[in-house]
Amino acid sequence: MTGVSYDTLQNRQQSLIRKMLEGSVFIAPITADPITSITDTDKLLKALPAGYDDVGWLSDAGANFERKVDAPEIKSWGSVEPTRTDIISDVTTLKLECQETKKATIGLGTGADMSGITADVTTGEVDIPKPARPGIQYHRALAVGVDLTDNGELYVARFLPRCRVTNYDNTDFQASGDKPLTFGVTLTAYIDSSLGYSERWLFGGAGWFAIKTAMGF
Repeated sequence: MTGVSYDTLQNRQQSLIRKMLEGSVFIAPITADPITSITDTDKLLKALPAGYDDVGWLSDAGANFERKVDAPEIKSWGSVEPTRTDIISDVTTLKLECQETKKATIGLGTGADMSGITADVTTGEVDIPKPARPGIQYHRALAVGVDLTDNGELYVARFLPRCRVTNYDNTDFQASGDKPLTFGVTLTAYIDSSLGYSERWLFGGAGWFAIKTAMGF
């Protein structure tokens, strides 16, 4: 039997290393249409359904996803390794630090239902009281990251069909330093019962199409 050298066996491809150079996170009411695809026949991004609003500039941390899996191990007498492991929790969170102050980010940062919030017609003032028992606001969220290739834009997106704010960052009023007024929140994804999933990954773009064979598709 004839063997092969490592150089023949290996298949490392520098062109397949991706980096999200920029991107956006879009928030929509839970009643908005879900995202089922991100690109059109020309391989550019599709227009989003009604209700999706870009939260705007984020801190340089970008859109930070975290996945926590809880899989307790059963240990048995006489075994030096676990004899059974079951996943009992698999939760995705999305952390954002929104730098723009506008209706979408104020809604996330305060937890208020913004559907009925309007600016005063005379002064322009907006008033959002914190209720004694705040309600839970569910949203849809789409994060789109963009990389640039020799063949055009490459998109990596993650869609959360049903999520809500489960944690709030501190809000600082300050003039010194390099930190603007921000609305920092953590969104937790939940299964949408009508869709049957809590998260969907989507990949596309002309840059993706050009290297899909090299990636193994």
